[in-house]
Amino acid sequence: MKMLEAKNLKKSFGETEVLKNISFDVYKGEVLAIIGPSGSGKSTLLRSITQLETVDSGEITICGDTLCKSNDNGTAVYAGKKEKAAISRHLGLVFQNFNLFPHFSVMRNITEAQRKVLGRSREESEKIALELLKKMGLEGKENSYPCELSGGQQQRVSIARALALSPDILLFDEPTSALDPELTQEILKVMRSLAAEKMTMVVVTHEMLFAKSVADKVIFMDNGYIIENGTPDEVFNKTTNERTKAFLSKY
Repeated sequence: MKMLEAKNLKKSFGETEVLKNISFDVYKGEVLAIIGPSGSGKSTLLRSITQLETVDSGEITICGDTLCKSNDNGTAVYAGKKEKAAISRHLGLVFQNFNLFPHFSVMRNITEAQRKVLGRSREESEKIALELLKKMGLEGKENSYPCELSGGQQQRVSIARALALSPDILLFDEPTSALDPELTQEILKVMRSLAAEKMTMVVVTHEMLFAKSVADKVIFMDNGYIIENGTPDEVFNKTTNERTKAFLSKY
């Protein structure tokens, strides 16, 4: 089943075109890694899928529902407010810098959206939170506050918060870039376990080993374009594209 499809996405900020005719798809259970240099459009692409940005033209379909589609003038027309809200519930987003509420406990960070967005009871949302904290190796941290946790622990809480909403697709925006190498391994271990459980994931990352060993498909972006789209073996081992080779040589 196709979970996510993007067709001919274009996005500009003023005179700067940051997404240039981007097309790709993700099927159920796949892990898509998006790699490329800073400023290549990776995060803007993720933000466009999660409605944090709007595209100028093109089509985005999520779990069979159309978020936006170009009209006859080539301008992206978005679904209505209720439809957009329903589509957003298919997605979970893990941010680069955790984005936890500093004045909420770990428990409240994980239960707040469950109760407000999904209408779950306190008892149900807390039960789910405790199960996820155990899965993340954070048992006993439910009453802690973000400032009392390491960066790696905060990011694991962020992943638990996203999973608590039962998303169909989990998106990661460079989830390890704010962490030191030791803490990075904590997060990659969690992500590997999610991949083993066949969680559909889209991961913007600078972790080439993760992309090479865990992803089903890899997209290499540069200057707003998809330069290469293929299996890890095709992109990392068999590419004939000089720009891809130059980028990977740095790793």
